[in-house]
Formats: sequence, C-alpha cells, structure tokens
Amino acid sequence: NKPIRFTVKMSGKLSILFAFFYLYSIGIVKTENTNVPSTATENDNTCALPDQYTSLVQSLQECANALKHCHKSQCIQPCPLPSSCKEIKENCPDSPSGYYHIGGKKPSYIYCNMEELCGSNEGWTRVAYLDMSDQSEECPTGFRLYASNGVKACGRPYSSVGSCQSVQFPSNGISYSQVCGRVVGYQYDSPDAIYKEGANHDDIDSYYVDGISLTRGSPRQHIWTFMASRHDNIFENNNNLCPCSVGSTQFSNIQSFVGNDYFCESGCPENWKDNTPYFSDPLWDGKQCGSLEQECCQASGLPWFHKVLSSTTNDYIELRVCGDESSN
Repeated sequence: NKPIRFTVKMSGKLSILFAFFYLYSIGIVKTENTNVPSTATENDNTCALPDQYTSLVQSLQECANALKHCHKSQCIQPCPLPSSCKEIKENCPDSPSGYYHIGGKKPSYIYCNMEELCGSNEGWTRVAYLDMSDQSEECPTGFRLYASNGVKACGRPYSSVGSCQSVQFPSNGISYSQVCGRVVGYQYDSPDAIYKEGANHDDIDSYYVDGISLTRGSPRQHIWTFMASRHDNIFENNNNLCPCSVGSTQFSNIQSFVGNDYFCESGCPENWKDNTPYFSDPLWDGKQCGSLEQECCQASGLPWFHKVLSSTTNDYIELRVCGDESSN
C-alpha cells in the first residue's frame, strides 16, 4: 500500500506533475522529539526533569533493574516489529496515519495511510512519494527538469527517437497484493495515446504509450497505463484520440497486457501547437473534460487507480515516462 507523488514531462507528448502509490500488504510510531529542559552539568550525571516525567523515569529504571538481574529463561522477549501497516491497523484499529517502524528484511520508518483509500481502510503502506510542486524537490536521476509558469515537471531527457525514462521504487521486502495510487500530468505538444505505429506498440518493455507506464518486477508486469491524447473536444483525426473517446478507432489498439487498466485524457481544448505545454488542464483527474472524452473522465476511481494483483508479491514498482517520438 504505497503512494507516489511525481512530476514528469514528456517531450512531444506529456508532462507529469504528481505520482503517488500505496501498497496493501499482509511498531512503534515515530513521533516528534519532545523538548525536555535539562540542567545537567559536566559533573552531574542526572537531569532535572519536570515533575510529569519523574514517575515515568522511575518506572523505567525499576523495569531496567529487574531485567538486569533476572535469568535469561525468565526474561520477557522483545516483541517483533510489525511487518506492514496492515498488521498495525489490525492490532491497533485506532492508529492514525503517520510514520511507523516496520520490520522485515530492511527495518525502516515507513508512512502508513490508516484512512480509507481505494475502498479499504485496513492500512496502506507508502512505497514512494514525489511532489514536484515542492520547489525544493528534484527530479529522479536521469530525468530532465522542465519548468514553466511556476510548474516543475520531470520527463524524458533529449532523444532523437522514441524512448522511456524510468525510476524504480523498492518495496523494502514488504509483501503486497494490491496497489493504489495517483499520477497527475500535463500534456505537452501532440501525444496520440496508443496510436499503433511499429513493433513497439505491443512491447511492454518499449515505448508502447504516449504517457506513463506503471509496472512491477522483472520481467515487467503491467499495473496501470496513463495515456495522453491530442484533443479533448476537436475531432481532428480519430487515430489520435483516447480509446475511450467518442469516435476513436484506438479501442482496437489497446494492448492485451493493458486491458481495462488505464486512464486517458487530453489537456488541449483547441488546435495543438508545437512545443506547447498545457498546464491549465492537468491529466487523469476527471476534470475539465471536453465533449469527446466524457466517458474517459467517468472512469471508476479517478483520480486514483486501484489494481488487485493475481498473487502476493514484493516486487519493486517502476514508473516510466514514454513517448514514441523524439523529445527534441
């Protein structure tokens, strides 16, 4: 149960602003530091604590002394760390969203979303989170930064041919059976969704979409595809519309590995222009939909996708920004 927040830009095709993904899987809360006044000096081994802490310190000291003198067979063994946010939620239903100490192969502090998400409130584990609206955030290694009118986006580097740029998010050994997340992007130039052109169209390892490919593990297994099309209310050519748009011929082009697991929108309400970003209409949010893409904007769950896997896994998740033309 992990979210990712991400900003990406696809030259000739699209820009991505946010992406977040959560994993749903089969414990100690990390809290902020408390400022405790101290009057200890170089020659003093004690601290002058406020009265409200005195009894707690005394209790802890008594416990420590008792454990120090007991026989190993009599000592209480420490509880193992929880293996997932789901386990924490099951044992402590009132646990709030926040960072928790999760065990496993790589124990670490992980953000747990304990609220309802994608129809479930049983504890979601955040896998990744990247928010390019944060001015201090940088693009992942290998991505090119695009910025305009206060919007930062990460996309494919310069390329004279079609390509994908990838970033991977490890699961840290946590097993999961569902993935829930959100990606927000922007159209740039003239994307054509999954227009069938060349052998790359049916290859999950290649640039089969003008948009975002979300997969897991190796060999890649499809999770979700985010398509960007050219227009949302101008019928210029039925080959460059979303598969779900009125009059589109792309429905027959949907790859078998994609199936119904996709979102598609356009951010251009007029005739498209070269080298132009359309920042006024973010993609894959189900809003500002033109007359041709009304059905696309009624996709279940928007703006969140939800994928139930056929089996449990601990695969890493990979997000790729792809385009079947150059990014120059």
